[in-house]
Amino acid sequence: MSSDTYRWLAKYYDHLFEFRRPFESARKRIVDPLLPRIESACDLGCGTGTFAVLLARRGIVTFAVDLSPDMCRLAREKARRAAVSVKVIQADMRDFRLPQPVNLITCEFDALNHVPARWDLRRVLRSVEKALLPGGYFVFDVNNRLAFERIWANTWFLEKDPVAMIMHGGHKLGTDKAWTDVEWFVRSGKSWKRYHEHVEEVCWNPSEIQSALTGAGFDQVRTWDAAPMFKDAFTLPGNRTFWRARKAAG
Repeated sequence: MSSDTYRWLAKYYDHLFEFRRPFESARKRIVDPLLPRIESACDLGCGTGTFAVLLARRGIVTFAVDLSPDMCRLAREKARRAAVSVKVIQADMRDFRLPQPVNLITCEFDALNHVPARWDLRRVLRSVEKALLPGGYFVFDVNNRLAFERIWANTWFLEKDPVAMIMHGGHKLGTDKAWTDVEWFVRSGKSWKRYHEHVEEVCWNPSEIQSALTGAGFDQVRTWDAAPMFKDAFTLPGNRTFWRARKAAG
């Protein structure tokens, strides 16, 4: 995982992708019941900062962390346009640190699947545990192996002037790693420029995640299948799971 992997994805993420509605449904069910008690929060793998801005608008002290400098720049710009205070930190989710511990950490859009190796899960959870106050919550979603097996080896085409994108995924059956090769075509006047990005994901089975959460000091672990909330052709039952865990109050 490189800090410059998502340069073009960052630039055109909000322009091309429409993920807000299904994630809003998931937040209403999983995150919103916590918010009346939340004074401080961090969005880990924040992308362009959409959810961090929403948290800040509620008067929550908000931090946002992402490895990509381009994503961080866009998140800062989005917060400025919204006239809210969001402290954006460029850092690796495996060893990030916050200026202060928080009540809530979120990690959306399968960002946790983007760590380089399966054993990195425990590193991330240890860093999250250190960044949370006792009794604080970690909410995240992950793609499962079923998603890799069912939908990854496909090709998608998206176009919205001035950019066109072709995504081709791959997955070796029986493994926990998948990849996506992204070809970008960006119009400049009458000509087009082509760029390439390679994105990899890994996954874990539920027992591994449960064990890692317990080992990192989390309790009250709950899960939700994403399919009833997303209701789209890509999110079949078992493809994506939302997790919510509490740092033990001590």
